Amino acid sequence: MKNNPLPRLDESPELRERLLPHCRLKPGEIWEDPEGRHRVGCLDAADGPAIARLMRDDRATLAIHDPPYNLVAFETRDIRDYIAWCRRWIQVTDAVLAPDAALYVWLGADQNDGFQPLADFMVMMRGEPFAPRSFITMRNQRGYGTQKNWMAVRQELLYYVKGKPVFHVEAEYTDIPKILRGYYKEVGGQMTENLQRGRADTIRAGNVWVDVQQVFYRMQENVSGCYAQKPLKAIERIVRASSRKREIVIDFFSHSGTTLLAAELLDRRCFTADNDPLFCEITIRRLEHSRTTGKLGWQNGHPFENEISSPHFLHKPHSKSRSERISSHSFLFS
Repeated sequence: MKNNPLPRLDESPELRERLLPHCRLKPGEIWEDPEGRHRVGCLDAADGPAIARLMRDDRATLAIHDPPYNLVAFETRDIRDYIAWCRRWIQVTDAVLAPDAALYVWLGADQNDGFQPLADFMVMMRGEPFAPRSFITMRNQRGYGTQKNWMAVRQELLYYVKGKPVFHVEAEYTDIPKILRGYYKEVGGQMTENLQRGRADTIRAGNVWVDVQQVFYRMQENVSGCYAQKPLKAIERIVRASSRKREIVIDFFSHSGTTLLAAELLDRRCFTADNDPLFCEITIRRLEHSRTTGKLGWQNGHPFENEISSPHFLHKPHSKSRSERISSHSFLFS
């Protein structure tokens, strides 16, 4: 396995300057898939006219959004400003969804600050034309914690609908086992326990996902340089359950391009956006990389290997304060 990763792009201004000239999109521009299936825009998720240009007259039946969480890894704003911004991109999303559509939103909950922004976002959504359907928790293998609290090893995923969208009950059988031991039951004359019966191929995913592997550098789908990459398996689960083949899926916080890749692999169309040219380029390159090699990412390599063979020398600690580092980057990073 090669060992040539990119450092986190949000923390490497020198590397960003080196890579930006290799990005084919500038703010406001849209990339058209040569095969006519997908679009990638370097656009602001809260900019209605810009998103309308991305969509044209098309409507999506599924939205999967992974916005910045307003936590310590990103620029933090007053929660009222953050929620006002969320309301804008939710309304933009609503405008480009079909009358019957599903909306999934990944969002964090800061247990040291009133569980924001999750709690505030959920209250805000009560005033929007979406009905809540489920509150999904995905388990992380790694977490953060303290000796005086429980280890935080979860990510929250909110599921909303408008109208009556499709939900393929049979499409998402899962390898989530019934992990509790005990609860013995006689089946066919033999005594079995939950763990044995949980291996059946007819058990569907509940709203606690413990079978999805958090992305890390040894996995082929890893895209180094990205700091909020969601597992492909999780996105595929959503796409299978809440859309049909050849329908349109949208994602206005593309980041590592996982939603686009899932749509490609599952015969859907994807119109995605990110306001950062670097993540737009990574998204496009990940699609191209998959089409030419069959691979899902770069594992411990990176998308710009032809331009920069070894980025290690650029990743040097610097003495800027956290606020100085953040101020040079956009609030809309996903």
